[in-house]
Amino acid sequence: MTERITDHKILGKKEQTLIPFQWNGQTYYGAEGESITAALLANNIRTLRYHEKDGKPRGLYCNIGHCSECRVIVEGKRNQRACLTPIHKNMVIEQQKELPHLVKGGHSHGSL
Repeated sequence: MTERITDHKILGKKEQTLIPFQWNGQTYYGAEGESITAALLANNIRTLRYHEKDGKPRGLYCNIGHCSECRVIVEGKRNQRACLTPIHKNMVIEQQKELPHLVKGGHSHGSL
């Protein structure tokens, strides 16, 4: 089931090709060419990672690549901004659990 708008009052119907992708080992479907965040939101996934310092859930914030709140692992590559990265068929995306850099008061790269 998708939360995607496919028939807009003003813009009309939008034809989309749905493609499979993986999020944390589970298969979901997204519209070809949309951002990872759009695909995850359409599949009702709101938490992309947890804050390195306090462990609180983090998700989409600015959606233009400035804040880095949507960092994920894409095809094994860490610190990818989900809001700027378009999905492709069978893309493997994982929640990032490792510290990307020193956090104020932190010491080194570690996992939560």
